[in-house]
Amino acid sequence: MAEKRDYYEVLGIQKGATEDEIKKAFRKKARENHPDLHPDDPSYVEKFQEINEANEVLSDPEKRKRYDQFGHAGVDPSYSGGGMGGFSGDMGGFGDLGDIFENIFGGFGGFGGGGGSRSNANAPRRGSDIQESVLINFMDACNGIKKEIKINRMSICDSCKGSGSDGASSSEICPDCQGRGSVKTTQRTPFGAISSTKPCPHCAGKGKIIKNPCQKCHGVGRLRVQKTVSVDIPAGIADGQPMRLSGQGDCGVNGGPSGDLLITVSVKSHPIFRREGFDIHCDIPVTYMEAVLGAEITVPTIDGDVKYNISEGTQTGTVFRLKNKGVKKLHRTDRGNQYVKIYVEVPKNLTKKQKDLLKEFEASLSEKNYAKRQSFFEKLKKKFDL
Repeated sequence: MAEKRDYYEVLGIQKGATEDEIKKAFRKKARENHPDLHPDDPSYVEKFQEINEANEVLSDPEKRKRYDQFGHAGVDPSYSGGGMGGFSGDMGGFGDLGDIFENIFGGFGGFGGGGGSRSNANAPRRGSDIQESVLINFMDACNGIKKEIKINRMSICDSCKGSGSDGASSSEICPDCQGRGSVKTTQRTPFGAISSTKPCPHCAGKGKIIKNPCQKCHGVGRLRVQKTVSVDIPAGIADGQPMRLSGQGDCGVNGGPSGDLLITVSVKSHPIFRREGFDIHCDIPVTYMEAVLGAEITVPTIDGDVKYNISEGTQTGTVFRLKNKGVKKLHRTDRGNQYVKIYVEVPKNLTKKQKDLLKEFEASLSEKNYAKRQSFFEKLKKKFDL
């Protein structure tokens, strides 16, 4: 098995990073390494999967705690051929491992008291949630789109049907722990007797013994497989907004329900439009003559081009609104608006004749043609008593 990189290194963050720093780092790395942006380089598929795997662990407080303490073995039972500390077999979607920690650190019932209780090791447990990211175009976010994405999830082994046993052989209750998956130990100290529970060494905390493990899943009962999932991304989805697909995560253990698939949607920027909430913003250049005399201009919208009449004397910075030309509000019928900002483009590279004509035109104007200029100098005179 190839050596896994440190998850913090994968996301480019320090070990003590905050949840917000982890989220920002994941979004940045996911965008930079998304396979859709590098169609000619298949290595980005593995890079993207590695980034998602790192985020899945570090964004989950419990998984991160185990990873910080035990490394990859704390979150992946198949790492280095058998999980942490020589454990073998399925750790129950890390459910067994969580129970082990609970008993080790939470099973002290006080000095001289009894240990904490342990749930049935063979009880049904929900599968883990998994995380993915999908990159879509700006217009797809506005209009909605169906995307096919590939995910890696734990599924029931099709060879043993989840039993973990090979062929006709079956598992049996562990004689040491009687199926509990843990055993109680008592230590005498100067402060009295301390009772605690620990994983049963005979069955590695599983509560059962598989004499002939399945050759395909090695007794785990589950396998990590790749699956294609169809995702309906609704119109109005925002950059960084999560989606949850119920039951599409890792399969459960001992007949438990599957976890969910959490998808983070990343949206590419647009060369013309900017989005603020459900409103669209854009800047439109107009010529000097159009601004002076007024004109009918063409304005692009997410629905196509529309015509708009600007009035005489339109100034740079003038903003007008196109009602209901913004983004459809998520899971609603109404929409935002589009706001268009005008800027007057001053002509460059004029010929001598053009300059002379402009000077002649300027000479024909008076102060009344420049209301803002006149107002400015009047305020200046009042301020300095000129």
